[in-house]
Amino acid sequence: MDRDRITSYRETQIKTASKGKLVVFLYDGLIRFLDIALESFPLKKYDVVNNNILKSQDIISELIMSLNLDAGDMSNKLLSIYSFFNTKLIEGNVQKDPEPVKFVRDMISELRDAWNEVAKKSGTPDMNDMKREGGIDVAG
Repeated sequence: MDRDRITSYRETQIKTASKGKLVVFLYDGLIRFLDIALESFPLKKYDVVNNNILKSQDIISELIMSLNLDAGDMSNKLLSIYSFFNTKLIEGNVQKDPEPVKFVRDMISELRDAWNEVAKKSGTPDMNDMKREGGIDVAG
């Protein structure tokens, strides 16, 4: 019963969030999965490391797909950053080295804080606009 309420709450949170807040949610999930991977390295639980790095890469792929590359230079820079993050995660996963994963986690945390500031300034979305637009566009 509580699980249903939590799921319902999360769905409502996502449906009513601004585009900026949706990006923050993605970053939060990314940080959570990277933290689990980093906690699992010293325990040599490489299956857990692998699964959580793959989940992190899925979120990075979602961030890449949400970019509007026609919107300007910032989108292209974010594409390069996200691609670099994917490369570092692959490196850490293949070499069983937490350092590249920690690097990505630290950088993601900084990006998350920046997006959170943007989301705070953007306010609550108009539900009619959200229905028309669909998806998120992190380039503005």
